[in-house]
Amino acid sequence: MSALPISVAHTTAAKWRIEPSGERLLIVSFETGTEADALSRANRSACAAAHRLRVANLPAVTDIVPALTTVGVHYRPAAVTCDAGESPFHAMLEQLSALLATPLDAVTEATRLIEIPVCYGGNFGPDLEEVGNLSGLATNDVIALHSSVPVNVLMLGFAPGHPYVGLFDDRLKVPRRSTPRTTVPAGSIGLANRQSVIYPMDLPGGWNIIGRTPLALFDPARETPCLLNAGDNVRFVPIGVEEFFFLAAGEGKL
Repeated sequence: MSALPISVAHTTAAKWRIEPSGERLLIVSFETGTEADALSRANRSACAAAHRLRVANLPAVTDIVPALTTVGVHYRPAAVTCDAGESPFHAMLEQLSALLATPLDAVTEATRLIEIPVCYGGNFGPDLEEVGNLSGLATNDVIALHSSVPVNVLMLGFAPGHPYVGLFDDRLKVPRRSTPRTTVPAGSIGLANRQSVIYPMDLPGGWNIIGRTPLALFDPARETPCLLNAGDNVRFVPIGVEEFFFLAAGEGKL
């Protein structure tokens, strides 16, 4: 049996390829390259592609899921409009290729900037001092690097509403913990490899925990359950313990 074909193309901003994953999913992958900002560029392209595909509102598509450098396009084969003798896969391949043919840097979408209050260190950030030791920085400098500039929400994954954000300064390129914790409290801010995660609920994890936010990252009772989405910008804002508990009470977490 011959292999299924793939679509390969590039725009002025990104190179991409489309491949099948089972019978109801196509994966759009963006080339990362080796340049210093290649990962960030590929991630921006993935977010822009996801936005363009959502706006297109293709009738057969059931879900569009952006990841770090890919976009998953779930579809119903029976709902795909096909030419005579054409398979749903080929028809979807052609539709997606046409939508992605023009430069993705022409995609415009209002980018949200969301401030995330964080109480760093102490019981809320038990690994902050170790991160400082690994990076050769004072803990105040770690906090400053982590909170001084906005960073991108790269993707959601691992658990509902669980964001991966970055990329931070090279000095925050510390490894994950050698021994993961079986339970990390909801709201904890993890750091490793120039990225952070925010735990939306009590979960296991091996990231260095440097602080905690009182905000609820995921609440199925909200109209929009996830606080953050891929493509958002985040700025971490240092707060004290008293403000943490005040905000936590307002979130209904206390």
